[in-house]
Amino acid sequence: MERGKMAEAESLETAAEHERILREIESTDTACIGPTLRSVYDGEEHGRFMEKLETRIRNHDREIEKMCNFHYQGFVDSITELLKVRGEAQKLKNQVTDTNRKLQHEGKELVIAMEELKQCRLQQRNISATVDKLMLCLPVLEMYSKLRDQMKTKRHYPALKTLEHLEHTYLPQVSHYRFCKVMVDNIPKLREEIKDVSMSDLKDFLESIRKHSDKIGETAMKQGNDPYVAEDLVCPREEAQQQRNLDNIILQQPRIGSKRKPKKDAYTIFDTEIGSTSPKSEQDSGILDVEDEEDDEEVPGAQDLVDFSPVYRCLHIYSVLGARETFENYYRKQRRKQARLVLQPPSNMHETLDGYRKYFNQIVGFFVVEDHILHTTQGLVNRAYIDELWEMALSKTIAALRTHSSYCSDPNLVLDLKNLIVLFADTLQVYGFPVNQLFDMLLEIRDQYSETLLKKWSGIFRNILDSDNYSPIPVTSEEIYKKVVGQFPFQDTELEKQPFPKKFPFSEFVPKVYNQIKEFIYACLKFSEDLHLSSTEVDDMIRKSTNLLLTRTLSSSLQNVIKRKNIGLTELVQIIINTTHLEKSCKYLEEFITNITNVLPETVHTTKLYGTTTFKDARHAAEEEIYTNLNQKIDQFLQLADYDWMTGDLGNKASDYLVDLIAFLRNTFAVFTHLPGKVAQTACMSACKHLATSLMQLLLEAEVRQLTLGALQQFNLDVRECEQFARSGPVPGFQEDTLQLAFIDLRQST
Repeated sequence: MERGKMAEAESLETAAEHERILREIESTDTACIGPTLRSVYDGEEHGRFMEKLETRIRNHDREIEKMCNFHYQGFVDSITELLKVRGEAQKLKNQVTDTNRKLQHEGKELVIAMEELKQCRLQQRNISATVDKLMLCLPVLEMYSKLRDQMKTKRHYPALKTLEHLEHTYLPQVSHYRFCKVMVDNIPKLREEIKDVSMSDLKDFLESIRKHSDKIGETAMKQGNDPYVAEDLVCPREEAQQQRNLDNIILQQPRIGSKRKPKKDAYTIFDTEIGSTSPKSEQDSGILDVEDEEDDEEVPGAQDLVDFSPVYRCLHIYSVLGARETFENYYRKQRRKQARLVLQPPSNMHETLDGYRKYFNQIVGFFVVEDHILHTTQGLVNRAYIDELWEMALSKTIAALRTHSSYCSDPNLVLDLKNLIVLFADTLQVYGFPVNQLFDMLLEIRDQYSETLLKKWSGIFRNILDSDNYSPIPVTSEEIYKKVVGQFPFQDTELEKQPFPKKFPFSEFVPKVYNQIKEFIYACLKFSEDLHLSSTEVDDMIRKSTNLLLTRTLSSSLQNVIKRKNIGLTELVQIIINTTHLEKSCKYLEEFITNITNVLPETVHTTKLYGTTTFKDARHAAEEEIYTNLNQKIDQFLQLADYDWMTGDLGNKASDYLVDLIAFLRNTFAVFTHLPGKVAQTACMSACKHLATSLMQLLLEAEVRQLTLGALQQFNLDVRECEQFARSGPVPGFQEDTLQLAFIDLRQST
């Protein structure tokens, strides 16, 4: 029972489903009926569905048949009307065909003309499109042609600008053309070519600037004495202005009347260059030709001698190409190498002043160029880089000057070198470089200069002393008298009253030596000029050097003359007289130094001259030499003594050798007239005592023999002759009693 109910329920569900599918088929588009039919065949009741479908079709056929039977009469009427219309349509067709044939015949020429017009319009459109494309391509081609021309004329920076415009502005508009692709592929190659050529120009510039640094430095040093002209050589800088401390002498020099061209920076130069179409000139090598301008009154400035455009061009090209840092490193590296070459002095630099001048010119030229680059470019070189180079240059320059100046033996060369160093330092100081170490080094050279002066004056003094006749200067007229007095400070009222001819007490070497001492002082003063020293420092330097001249050089020369083997007593006497007058002149030398330095002798720490001591020592040496020479002469005469101690003959006069000796002593002491009394008396006493001692020694040597009365009598006569000489007062103010006592003792011993 239950199975029957379930079968019945399933049959009802199947029938309802088939009914739904049929309705869906009736209402759905034929193209979308596939899924519906698939659902039928997926089930197991497709047979029953087919039966139901056949039943539905038959129902629809019966409805169609009913519909057709209802409208059949209308359909017949319509067919009748349609048959009538077909006849009329045939007539119309024939008329249209005839009209068309006539129209085709009549419009054949028009069709041909229309085809021709169509072709013309097509050609016109093609031409217009071609013109538009060419107008779009022509600027590209013109820019490329301009680029090649700029490359050909070596105007690389404008070429780089043109290349930038071509790449970013013009080529994108015509990028689909084949020739544009070729251009785009060539752009990196052109950039590299511009980069390489600009670097080549920079290398030529660096090589040229290295060769011509001395000329640049020479020009800068010529104008370095004038601070106004020097300011025109560089960009205005307050820092450098504050560092300038030129000597008053330099500041008082007249300004050089020269008009300077305003210095252009890199940007001004390139703004001008881009707008110009002229090819690169020969000046791009780095150095301008100024040989033809020598007759021009305007002296070219240091930057006027150099064309810096290769540096500016290369800097801007590398900046545009994004390789500025590479360029800066290369430039600085190459300039450091050049600095080391410039700072390497030639081995024979010390031989001539030109060697030093060329060395300084090269250094100044190098730093003038770097200073110009510093102030006309933005960051190519910086102050730290310049200071580093200057520190290296300063140390190497000072070391080279110390080494080479030590070889200089000519004081004139040393003085010229000092002036050159001062000019070198002042020139670089104008450009803002610290030069205090150079002036400190000049103080070292000052000591060497003093040594060379001492050597030179040693020869001068030696020549003066060797050429002197050691005789009082004869004066035959008032003119000659004033000339000598003008050369040497001498005042003697008694001598002035004497009639001409008359004689000065000193010989010619006195005024000559005095004048040479003054010349030495002048030479010392010349070196102290422009060293920024105070008057006290100059005075101290001159006094110390003069003391060395007096105590070492002049003293040595005098001692050498005094110690000569062939010097005579007359010459020694004259030396004593001369040194006495030179000693008196020392106060005038003090006054002379005071006048030229404006430093009073009473000033604290003022060095005193030691001339008095020098001349006293020389005089004492001459006195000792006189005593020694007199004793030697006495010994020589006594060697002629020929006593026959065994003879018995009695003599009645003094021996011949003793008579000659007494005559010699009288003549010698007569020369002592102009000597100070104490010196003459001491010499006379020394000679007489030595004579008495020598005679006593001679007698003691004879005692070992058997002496005869006659020999002793002769010896006694000789001693009495000596006593008589002592009593005669050979020297004014001589104390005869002291000397007579020595001879009396000798006579009593006899």
